[in-house]
Amino acid sequence: MRLLAAVLGAVAAVALGGCAIEGTPTWPGARLASTLLTSADFPPGVQFDRILEQPGQPDGATDAPAMLSQPEGCANALTRVIAGSAERGPGSAAKYSVAYDGVRTVMTVLIGPLDLDQLEATASRCEVFLTFFDPMSEPIPVTTTKLPSPRPDMLVYQQTIQLGGDESSVYFAFENVAESGMFGMAFPTEDPAISVKGTLPQTFLDIMDKQADRLE
Repeated sequence: MRLLAAVLGAVAAVALGGCAIEGTPTWPGARLASTLLTSADFPPGVQFDRILEQPGQPDGATDAPAMLSQPEGCANALTRVIAGSAERGPGSAAKYSVAYDGVRTVMTVLIGPLDLDQLEATASRCEVFLTFFDPMSEPIPVTTTKLPSPRPDMLVYQQTIQLGGDESSVYFAFENVAESGMFGMAFPTEDPAISVKGTLPQTFLDIMDKQADRLE
């Protein structure tokens, strides 16, 4: 199970890893910060943290390298779509994490919209793919499944990795609200030290819905 968790983390880390904030936030960043959820939006005991990028560091500088895949590029396909359309520069994005016992979610809110059509087409192209640690390793099957969404314009996906006899999933969601884009990913993460339980995908979808309402 530890190896499975490591593979899942490697794929997910590059799946939605771009769109870093560069330099000191300017007025768009201040406006963006005012639209983010805060710890007050969650039950006492839930762990909430703002994620601050390193000033002056280029987009994707800390991302894990993409694993090899067949079809080619599927291991980091969604990242490349986001990086190709997202606005860049100071104050262009803001991130935070929300942790329950059972669910950890990382949210990113952008000052501009996402290319949802391209994200949907890419997820469809990579609905089933194989990923590899290296060219000589055994292939690891990955499936990307579109899920029902609580909102008409939100895209929600479950990506499942099968390693040996075990499997585990990470969840992704994307939406444009008003002039902003937002996306999130959620992992199954047990943490008995957190007093509030969460379940997937419901807790993740609740956070996405709450952030969309704030942007509106």
